[in-house]
Amino acid sequence: MTFSLALVGRPNVGKSTLFNRLVGKRLALVDDRPGVTRDLREGEGRLGDLRFTVIDTAGLEEATDESLEGRMRKLTERAVAEADVCLFMLDARAGVTPTDELFAGILRKGAKNVLLAANKAEGSAADAGIFEAYGLGLGEPIRLSAEHGEGMSDLHAALMPLADAYAERAANEAPETDVTLRDDLEDEDGEDFEAPNPRAAITAARPLQVAVVGRPNAGKSTLVNKILGEDRLLTGPEAGITRDAISLRIDWKDVPMRVFDTAGMRRKAKVVEKLEKLSVGDGLRAVKFAEVVVILLDAEIPFESQDLRLADLAEREGRAVVVAVNKWDVEEDRQGKLAELKESFERLLPQLRGAPLVTVSAKTGRGLDRLHDAILKAHDVWNRRVPTSRLNQWLSAMTEAHPPPAPGGRRIRLRYMTQAKTRPPGFVLMCSRPEALNDSYRRYLVNGLRADFDMPGTPIRLFVRGQGDQNPYKNRTKSTPSRLRKHLGKGPAGGY
Repeated sequence: MTFSLALVGRPNVGKSTLFNRLVGKRLALVDDRPGVTRDLREGEGRLGDLRFTVIDTAGLEEATDESLEGRMRKLTERAVAEADVCLFMLDARAGVTPTDELFAGILRKGAKNVLLAANKAEGSAADAGIFEAYGLGLGEPIRLSAEHGEGMSDLHAALMPLADAYAERAANEAPETDVTLRDDLEDEDGEDFEAPNPRAAITAARPLQVAVVGRPNAGKSTLVNKILGEDRLLTGPEAGITRDAISLRIDWKDVPMRVFDTAGMRRKAKVVEKLEKLSVGDGLRAVKFAEVVVILLDAEIPFESQDLRLADLAEREGRAVVVAVNKWDVEEDRQGKLAELKESFERLLPQLRGAPLVTVSAKTGRGLDRLHDAILKAHDVWNRRVPTSRLNQWLSAMTEAHPPPAPGGRRIRLRYMTQAKTRPPGFVLMCSRPEALNDSYRRYLVNGLRADFDMPGTPIRLFVRGQGDQNPYKNRTKSTPSRLRKHLGKGPAGGY
């Protein structure tokens, strides 16, 4: 990418719609109501032969205090100051409003380069608004329809001279983007990605993907800001501020990471509005493609039913899990509370027994070192591979200590075990009568794998397969001998 392009304008003028069109994917949430976007979202924009970083911003508000709208405006002004080009968008059908005139003056003073775009300009109803746009003093407006893709060639022509001016900048100086949430179980060729050393697989090109999830107002955005060392995400006492799953690229203690801040997730029965459903869906998508999921709990009300659902979701998706308890700075009886948390964790989440449980304070930054180490440890376990020879020695010892059941008086023979995959660890057990091996014995083997090969907390998949029966007469019908005798011309049964 050679330059960055910030999309700015009043709420509901189509910034997120244009952002999705430029990146080629429906990344930003779009709704008819104004003020859907609150945080800054970056993506890899493509327009013809141009490649650039496009930034979707919150709608410019007139508020300048510490209200939610005022904090949103400060983030947008920050994007304006840092971006190479600002595309000031207005609603051509609504015409130029006093708010548009106010912000046009702000952009003239603070932006490096400003382009004017009149969106929703399809049809003759937008002609009057386009003529009014000339009065803003920002040059000729570009007539666009972000929803229908009209005017993209005119936007390309306006950006081309600016792209040439920034062409000398190195590509690695461009901001990191979050366009593709790739499935890390596969590499670019579609093959399973395995690495003998999990840390060696974490590079700038393949950063460790971490999703921070939790209930509303648990402190997720505050925690991510503290990790970044700057107020990059919108925070405040209001619950449900974050709506999009925002991805941020950081080097946390020299470890390249991509951290996803997600919207707070309430119980499904309470999610009735369309916008909240979109926000939750965006967060679930981040969980699906993350490598490590940090479940952030509130120390005052930990392990609520929704926390347990989120932990179960991460386990079912096969993600490595770290449980972090926030707001630890206000806890008085810390030792007693910690013992209570560990007991609740073991009792309520047996499927994640041994997963890291750390206490943090997103406000003060206390415990972030422990959280960093816990994330890397969970990632190492998630990538762990056990040699086949050790597995089969272990299997023999496990069957000697506790033989498999013999339903109907017929013993089940466990013949062979191998590890088929990592991320999460997956094992294949070859045995006779796999359908008869009950769930309790499978749990016995999984718990043994977790304990004996030091794989605490990570999801473990055990696939039981049957070994082919070598009896050639097993599937023959009773009529086979008589048909065979008729074919060979033999006499009645018992003689020739």
